[in-house]
Amino acid sequence: MEYSYGFGGGYMIYLLFSLPALLLGLWAQMKVKSSFNKYSQKRTYGNFSGAQVARYMLDQAGLHQVRIEEVGGNLSDHYDPRQKVLRLSHGVHNTPSIAAAGIAAHEAGHAIQHAESYAPLQFRNLMVPTVQIGSWLGPIIFMIGLFMAGQTGTTMAWIGLLLFAATAVFALITLPVELDASRRAKAWLTNSGVIHTGEMEGVNRVLDAAAWTYVAAAIQAISTILYYGFLLMGRRRD
Repeated sequence: MEYSYGFGGGYMIYLLFSLPALLLGLWAQMKVKSSFNKYSQKRTYGNFSGAQVARYMLDQAGLHQVRIEEVGGNLSDHYDPRQKVLRLSHGVHNTPSIAAAGIAAHEAGHAIQHAESYAPLQFRNLMVPTVQIGSWLGPIIFMIGLFMAGQTGTTMAWIGLLLFAATAVFALITLPVELDASRRAKAWLTNSGVIHTGEMEGVNRVLDAAAWTYVAAAIQAISTILYYGFLLMGRRRD
């Protein structure tokens, strides 16, 4: 087996596939940090902490059983559907800022999705075990198959590619889940009176910046699949 391009050519092709997604991801991360840092310094007129905002939103939805816990890390906020716990980072849990209100409401939106059996969230949760296996085992099987001769190698490479493709599907399913949670957060914050109408610009900037990170993740996963597919289709037998 041989390839129609050498190491240098292969590296350039890899950059062609991966660089746009990588640059978008770096830009999205910078945008999130910039927006979060800016609006973390701006207190809401109601002076509600992120934990208070989330509690109020959950209680209005009838989700009194969902607990709120403080968790370490920066921007490590998430909702755990298995334990029905909403975990907020220190900068969100205890801070009465515009950024904290937006992020806390977004995570509460995930809890509401779970309670309403929101279909994309259910599908994403079902995919977690497959993605956990496919994300690390898929590339290994693919590379082994790629450098094996004959039909056996080709079959192995396709199996590895299909396993890893689950990560791209997961990233695509994540998009509507995250966008819907932000939509719920924005609507509730607008109508609840927890923050002033003029403060919604900051909430929108923080949540919209976060949305770009999920777009970047989806594009990166798809570009990696396309690159693997390109390698496999470009393989030539002696």
